[in-house]
Amino acid sequence: MKRKPVVAIVGRPNVGKSTFVNRLAGARNSIVDDLPGVTRDRIYFDVEWQNKVFTCIDTGGIIPGDEDEIMLSVFDQAKIACEEADKIIFLTDGKEGVNPIDYDIANILRRSGKPVFLAVNKLDNPASQYMTNDFYALALGEPLGISALHGSGGVGDLLDLITEDFETDENPEDEKAIKIAIVGRPNAGKSSIVNALLNENRVIVSDISGTTRDSIDSKIKYNEKDFVIVDTAGIRKKSKVDWGVEKFAVDRAIRSIRDCDIAVLVIDATEGISDQDKKISSIITEAGKGLIVAINKWDLIEDKKSNTINQFDKKLANDIPFLDFAPKIYISAVTKQRLNKIFEKSVEVYEQCTKRVSTGLLNKIINEAYTLNPPQSVKNKRLKILYTTQINVQPPTFIIFANDAELLKDHYKRYLENKLREAFGFFGTPVRISVRERKKS
Repeated sequence: MKRKPVVAIVGRPNVGKSTFVNRLAGARNSIVDDLPGVTRDRIYFDVEWQNKVFTCIDTGGIIPGDEDEIMLSVFDQAKIACEEADKIIFLTDGKEGVNPIDYDIANILRRSGKPVFLAVNKLDNPASQYMTNDFYALALGEPLGISALHGSGGVGDLLDLITEDFETDENPEDEKAIKIAIVGRPNAGKSSIVNALLNENRVIVSDISGTTRDSIDSKIKYNEKDFVIVDTAGIRKKSKVDWGVEKFAVDRAIRSIRDCDIAVLVIDATEGISDQDKKISSIITEAGKGLIVAINKWDLIEDKKSNTINQFDKKLANDIPFLDFAPKIYISAVTKQRLNKIFEKSVEVYEQCTKRVSTGLLNKIINEAYTLNPPQSVKNKRLKILYTTQINVQPPTFIIFANDAELLKDHYKRYLENKLREAFGFFGTPVRISVRERKKS
């Protein structure tokens, strides 16, 4: 598969980078807020313009020389994005005019040796286009006035300039990569896991809780298989989530669960299982996603006796019994202990999520389960299972046709689910069973 051209968008905080990316991607993918520094990591999106596809990188706002830990990391992220990029869009704020920080950034971009396109944002009406003149002082060529918010101005002209030497993608390949969302409470080590898997510092890691705000996609190949790793914001209790940026980040994390193939629930081994872990696991199972439970920071567990994992397994079984179907792996982002199990288990779980069972064999198993343990009658009426069929995958979904839907109680449904798992596996994936009455003729 041919590598797509990469375009990085850089600039100081709050000049509208994320709004511009959302305009290009046609969706509100990056979190947008009036607070400076909302975007911290590099966020990757594929953009199509006039049948030309390229990858766009939204970076954190740069403040050169700022010694704050997070801002230094953001600056590093932007520099890495420039190294990855084929072309760079330098976004500035036309309403505010040239800022001293813009000069510093311009000097850095000139040293990158990459083609730089100077875009002057927030020029929301034609009369304001004259405000681009001041930006010639940055010595980066002709400034182009745009309005990222409205999509007016020179957005189309800017895209034409950027993509003029990009090849037209007549038949884009649609490679199926397994999409893995790394989810969990704040500070469980999710970003450290992503960085260790990617062998690079793509995601900012800090001991400060809540560092990751956006859900960030990273592509990787392992054993010739393509994966997309999604690092998400930590999901805290609703009562502890501040309205605004953090709420959007949590919403984005939940949406990442709904969009993924496999969710890896990261649990901090040093803190054990919390009520919030249980709630997150419920979100995953309700979304019908494949699930792997990853107990991180295993290197910090002092007792290294052979039965330590068995003890933790028993605790998991006791605290979250409804996750018996999910494989558990004990890992360390710091030492990289068993990290590759994430890929290996994801492949196995994905196969289970997409498994289809032949109708004949399915009915044989259900009928045997019914004969072995028929349900109790209700008001002298007994459930009769007439026919069973699988209607979907991800998750495996089955419909039981019966004489009376009210007679198939939840406990008997769980019994049939267990029998399906005994016969066909389905480890790592929820199983859906619904009942439909045979219509009377």
